[in-house]
Amino acid sequence: MEEKKTKNNRMAKLIRAVRKDPHLASSQLDFPSITEPLAKYISESQFSTIPDDILELAKRHILDTLASMVVSSQLKASRLARQFAIFNGGKADTAHLLTTNQTTTLLDAIFTNAITAHAAEINDFCPSAFVQPGPSIISTVLSIGETIEASGEEILKAVVTGYEIACRLPKALGTINLRTAGLSSHGVGPTFGSAAAAASLLKLPKGSIGYVLAYCVQQASGSFNWIRDEEHVEKAFLFAGMPARNGASAALMVHKGFTGVKDPFKGTPSWLLSSIFIGIDSDLDLNRLIHNLGVEYELPLVAYKRYPVGGPIQPSIEGLIELIKKIDRTSIVRIEIKMPGNIRIFSEASMPALNLRYLAAVILEDGDLSFNMAQSHERMSTETIRKKMDYVNLIHDPNQEKEPRVESALVKVILKNGEHHEIFIEHVLGFPERPMNHQDVENKAKSLIIPILGHSKANKLIETIWNLETLSNIQTIIPLLIPTDN
Repeated sequence: MEEKKTKNNRMAKLIRAVRKDPHLASSQLDFPSITEPLAKYISESQFSTIPDDILELAKRHILDTLASMVVSSQLKASRLARQFAIFNGGKADTAHLLTTNQTTTLLDAIFTNAITAHAAEINDFCPSAFVQPGPSIISTVLSIGETIEASGEEILKAVVTGYEIACRLPKALGTINLRTAGLSSHGVGPTFGSAAAAASLLKLPKGSIGYVLAYCVQQASGSFNWIRDEEHVEKAFLFAGMPARNGASAALMVHKGFTGVKDPFKGTPSWLLSSIFIGIDSDLDLNRLIHNLGVEYELPLVAYKRYPVGGPIQPSIEGLIELIKKIDRTSIVRIEIKMPGNIRIFSEASMPALNLRYLAAVILEDGDLSFNMAQSHERMSTETIRKKMDYVNLIHDPNQEKEPRVESALVKVILKNGEHHEIFIEHVLGFPERPMNHQDVENKAKSLIIPILGHSKANKLIETIWNLETLSNIQTIIPLLIPTDN
């Protein structure tokens, strides 16, 4: 309490100082210098030694993202993105619209590939930062990598760099600050992460990185309107397409000679001197962006989605599936789910993959939850499903609210005879505290891509990713993502 009071007093003085003298240099304020260490880290990333366990995690997340791209390639957001890319960029032969034989301009390919990778709730996410880094960062790296014929080792190092910045930045800016301002960290973090990954792959020099960050500042945006998106189109744009395009643009412009403000985080005017970041209860902590950068990694904090649903409801799905293995699901007359977070979102969502009452109803009816059913608006409107949705009651449980963020659920089912059965899932498989291992990630990928690519091509893709550091040209991966009948 005393520490918070001291911090608030310091912030109050800071606000008064800035208001009194709008030209007050932020170097006179209590801001650490972050651009120089960021620039050093990003510019040296292709020449640094990265621990083997971190490179292994990078491979897992690349495979996980590519599996998401393949399985989501025919969903509405993906189809619309491809149509937009061809209309906007034409059929240029710069970069592929992955999972197809079509090619277009580089930025249009990056934009489309990122949306495709996030067209469903099956890609990775970093719960402590409220970002989903894979779709934007990996799409950026693969498209630029295809264009410059990058090696697998270069791809891996760029991906690690991108994840590092995307996952650190929202925590440094303050996740509470962003949420209070209505600025979605899902759009902000991956913009900087995609830019950092692209700058790494393009081997931009240290003196140019500040310009890249400046262009990220200019483009960092995103509203929580996505919560009301019914068809995962605007959401895919915000979480993936927009930050990939904006971050890649920042690095590519500087690569071609664009200049700007050398240090966007120092001086006045400055993004950081806005009321978003220097309010009385600000959780701004810029040291979180640079502390042990390149020594302590963010990748172990990135989660996988075991089920094709939003991150916060993964434990509820696992809990219900586990319960119906032990009891007759047709005898269930009521389901109570206690969980942390904003339960209204998951009780009333129009998007099937975010509506926990719908997903629970499907599990009651089918005995499992398939990828297709998690996307089905048609199924959501059926009479039998709507009736079963009435069985489900979501209850906010403040006892499950913790810092750092957790995703847990207490699932209880009540049977016709009055019996109660319950299970508590503290962390779903894939959450950082219960991570997927090498085989888990491979099994998930196979379950998603074999029905689309076939066994031979799917196995070849997986083998290629597991040995990515030996790949001389990333272009080898592109045909492995295309269904045989495409």
